[in-house]
Amino acid sequence: MQSKTNNGGWSPYLAGALLGLLAVLSVYATTQLMGKSTYLGASTTFVRAAGFIEQMFVAEHVATNEYFVKTRVVVDWQFMLVTGIFLGALISSVSDRSFRLEAVPPTWQKRFGPSTVKRALGAFGGGIVAMVGARMADGCPSGHGLSGMMQLSVSAFVSLVMFFSIGVVVAAFVYKRRS
Repeated sequence: MQSKTNNGGWSPYLAGALLGLLAVLSVYATTQLMGKSTYLGASTTFVRAAGFIEQMFVAEHVATNEYFVKTRVVVDWQFMLVTGIFLGALISSVSDRSFRLEAVPPTWQKRFGPSTVKRALGAFGGGIVAMVGARMADGCPSGHGLSGMMQLSVSAFVSLVMFFSIGVVVAAFVYKRRS
């Protein structure tokens, strides 16, 4: 199996296999080190990051917030995992020469024009919808998809079907072809 595809990116088979190994290793390592299984996921890390930012301005609110008391605002292994995802993607794209700074990606520009403000508002609004959905589902697609599927969880199957179905509908609506 080759580690690179013809377009310069990583082979999805190799990347998927490595991700599966990471998921298994994360459960094993956290069980050994912390005495309980902790699974891959990202949405809680983004909420914790918001808690870090909020602590700079109103620390007393974070200290008494029921959610932050329960989940704790800490830099844990999942926080470092999300940081590593960003850095790994950056290193990978720089190393295969696919990295480029784009205020407005070509697909978005074809559909909505070159406005960076419109793109920023769309990205920000999409991020809010995604985070609210992840919190309502008690996890993000990576958490349900990787960790839930490893456990053969029925809720993971249902969540993934919903994530992908709604994603396809929204993508078809947002990027519909102009006649």
